[in-house]
Amino acid sequence: MGKRWYVLHTYSGYENKVKDNLSHRVESMELQNVISDIQIPTEEVTEIKEGGKKVTSDKKVFPGYVLIKMNMDDHTWGVVRNTPGVTGFVGAEGKPIPLTREEYQKIMGKAVKQVPRKTSTDIQVGQVVKVINGPLTDFDGVVSEVLPEAGKIRVMVSIFGRETPVELSFDQVEKVN
Repeated sequence: MGKRWYVLHTYSGYENKVKDNLSHRVESMELQNVISDIQIPTEEVTEIKEGGKKVTSDKKVFPGYVLIKMNMDDHTWGVVRNTPGVTGFVGAEGKPIPLTREEYQKIMGKAVKQVPRKTSTDIQVGQVVKVINGPLTDFDGVVSEVLPEAGKIRVMVSIFGRETPVELSFDQVEKVN
């Protein structure tokens, strides 16, 4: 079957620790041939702090989730599932479901389009919007809050079958008619 990307659910705030723990387990158990990559999807965020100082940092796109590329079998499932900080795989009825290539590319932001920033919008709470750039490109969601002074909106996006609140800038979405 070959290696596929799976999504792990972790305790929020433990994503980096889970990645480190998994990397050490893979190395010590010599599983590099069946577990080949571990990713924490992030996006670069620039904030303006006091005094007008710009600070750029990486922010987790999906807090509480880690992606892992692996061959799934009972042994590798057990190794990953029993790693401290991992609460389970994302899937139906406890059965891990691999991501499609399109889902993986959307999540990792492979199709980022550069668009100039907007500071005002006519988008309203309750409207359906489509994400047009950033890691969630092509996801749809419902606007739950508009923050004009910050140039942002909060959108409820269905990710891994769960409604997840995501903060986006006005230029990352367009209205769906």
